[in-house]
Amino acid sequence: MRAIWAELIGTFCLVFFAVGAAVYGIEPEGVGYVGVALAFGLVLFALAYALGPISGCHVNPAVTLGALLTGRIGVGPAVGFWIAQFAGGIGAAALLKYMTTGGGATDQTGALGANDYGATVDVGGAFVIETLLTFLLVFVVLAVTSKKGATPAAGAAIGLVLAVIHLVGLPLTGTSVNPARSLGPALFAGGAPLEHLWLFIVAPLCGGILAAIVQPLLYGRERTPVDEAV
Repeated sequence: MRAIWAELIGTFCLVFFAVGAAVYGIEPEGVGYVGVALAFGLVLFALAYALGPISGCHVNPAVTLGALLTGRIGVGPAVGFWIAQFAGGIGAAALLKYMTTGGGATDQTGALGANDYGATVDVGGAFVIETLLTFLLVFVVLAVTSKKGATPAAGAAIGLVLAVIHLVGLPLTGTSVNPARSLGPALFAGGAPLEHLWLFIVAPLCGGILAAIVQPLLYGRERTPVDEAV
């Protein structure tokens, strides 16, 4: 239960603070794409060290899927993690919605930071970029938390790769790479983001599956209890 609570709290923090950086201040004189990318990376950097010893700090259903497919976590814990992650994302989006409706803050994204495509990339391009960006994230997580690749700097590596991923993806799809990050804002934004939500669930999961295939090919297959991950 501690691990499940850690995943709920971690996902809540990732969505509220990192998506909040876009909602409150991405433009016109705000932090911009670089600032939002750093917000995602730095929040995950901190959470990796704070929650890693408890749950492995997945805070992302695609990461949990990768861990499940590589034998790092069982089916039961994975399902618990998924429920906690989606609940955390929805709770954070609800609070963001309150802040922009009853709290006096202005939603500078116009859609509560929800992911979407169509303005700069079509559905095919969005699917490819989300799959590849998620592959990179999950591959790095699996690699730096493996027995062969484990390093005290794992949290830094994971945070940095998430920041780089957002620098690439923000102008195209708003960068999901995390179904729990996408679900909450889409539910409250409605419209096109909700209609297109399927892509931001399916593509990241495909990226997680791809990473779970490639990482063991390079590092060898192992079974690591989730509470040993960084």
